[in-house]
Amino acid sequence: MEITVSHYIVLSAILFAIGVYGVMTRRNILVVLMCLELMLNACNLAFIAFSKLHGGMAGHVFILMTITVAAAEVAVGLAFVVAIYKQRQSLDIDLLKILKG
Repeated sequence: MEITVSHYIVLSAILFAIGVYGVMTRRNILVVLMCLELMLNACNLAFIAFSKLHGGMAGHVFILMTITVAAAEVAVGLAFVVAIYKQRQSLDIDLLKILKG
């Protein structure tokens, strides 16, 4: 059985759904950041699948951009996590509601 583009799209949708579920249900900010990364990687997989389907390189270019954005997001996100942990001694998302002001 050959693996087709639809297999990649289904896998991408499953990974994205797992990421959305993790963002919506988890309280730990590190887990939420990991679920956001999972969602970005699911989008990357879909870009590659559509790029393979259409035979172009546009999907690869988009993936390079998303990987760059994901690296920046991880750097900034982890800086926030460290700053919040130093101040509150917890990574619970409910404590972030205090920062609303």
